[in-house]
Amino acid sequence: MNDIPIPTPLAAPLVYGVYTGVKLDVEDPQSIPRAAQLGLEPPRYCGQCGRRMVVQVRPDGWSARCSRHGTVDSVELYQR
Repeated sequence: MNDIPIPTPLAAPLVYGVYTGVKLDVEDPQSIPRAAQLGLEPPRYCGQCGRRMVVQVRPDGWSARCSRHGTVDSVELYQR
């Protein structure tokens, strides 16, 4: 069996910008929305493949799901 773990959408190292979907090596820092820079916007793109994620915003945070790399929840990120 394959024992290599599949990275979650926001696992490091990121390849794509999570707010723009553009490869990080060509992404312009000015292209990141101001709300995202302030931490007010959930990620919209998978950091591993650049696909648009399904995002659910809740009163207590958000969850995002990539069809290839699974789900990540803001609660998980803040518990680290």
